[in-house]
Amino acid sequence: IFLKANQGAVCPTAPGGTLSDDMTRTEFCLFTAQEDLETMQAYAQVFNKLIRRYKYLEKGFEEEIKKLLLFLKGFTESERNKLAMLTGILLANGSISASILTSLYNENLVKEGVSAAFAVKLFKSWINEKDINSVAGSLRKVGMDNRLMELFPANKRSCEHFSKYFTDAGLKELSDFARNQQSIGARKELQKELQEMMSRGDPQKEVSFLLLEEMKKAGLSEQAMIGIIWTSVMSCVEWNKKEELVTEQAIKHLKQYSPLLKAFTSQGLSELSLLLKIQEYCYDNIHFMKAFQKIVVLLYKADVLSEEAIMKWYSEAHLAKGKSVFLEQMKKFVEWLKNAEEESESDEEEAD
Repeated sequence: IFLKANQGAVCPTAPGGTLSDDMTRTEFCLFTAQEDLETMQAYAQVFNKLIRRYKYLEKGFEEEIKKLLLFLKGFTESERNKLAMLTGILLANGSISASILTSLYNENLVKEGVSAAFAVKLFKSWINEKDINSVAGSLRKVGMDNRLMELFPANKRSCEHFSKYFTDAGLKELSDFARNQQSIGARKELQKELQEMMSRGDPQKEVSFLLLEEMKKAGLSEQAMIGIIWTSVMSCVEWNKKEELVTEQAIKHLKQYSPLLKAFTSQGLSELSLLLKIQEYCYDNIHFMKAFQKIVVLLYKADVLSEEAIMKWYSEAHLAKGKSVFLEQMKKFVEWLKNAEEESESDEEEAD
């Protein structure tokens, strides 16, 4: 393989990933340069200038990089490090797209640990030039954000192994990103499975048991689970478009699923998360604007939401979305809760 964009900058390799015997390295060859970030940045500048000047080289350059990465085993560790740093810099400045990373998923490279080691150097230089948010955006753009685990063989393809490997290498932000992506993927799968169970009409006890198992397996919090359940519950029915009818429909529907919601609101934070989800849903779906208070009261009576959670939401933890409307709706009920609490305290004092 030979990158004509900068003759001699990257050396040719023979088929199979070994360096060609008749290769002639020039003084400009990347692999004879010093192994440091500053030197690699200088090489990247050369490529950038050439590509800006000769636009037709852009696509071909990216394809050659892809091919070159397939032959990583043909280079020494030092040569791979230089290429990784250069590639990271080129990714950071947009000279190439993150789609070139597909070459690192080559079975042989993955099996021998070459891909993971190369990725460490690559991501370090990439993040050094930009930041993890920029890296994440580039990966998402080409659908690579959920494929990072593939840098490891199947028997090591776990979030725990990935996290330890890259954290130990000084890339905790990448580990956190991958963990978050896996969590998002797990949530989507779980939500899909839950909606299928609801559409089949599976018994709620059975659904609850399966959700608890999946929650433990995916390492999800109860707060995350209640959000998934709420979204699934509200999306498994076709709502009436008339405001005066949708409230009645919602109350009937939520009453049916209140045992399931109750099973995943054993913590105050989970209750608060549910309240915020309800507020957000009622705000985003205009037909539900007047239904908020009735939904909250229903779930209070069903022991899904506690007095403490409702009071906390009302006093300080509500969202800005529809704040004035929903607080006004809840005003009388909150006053009733306060009076009931005061009466209860008074009765206790008299009993003492």
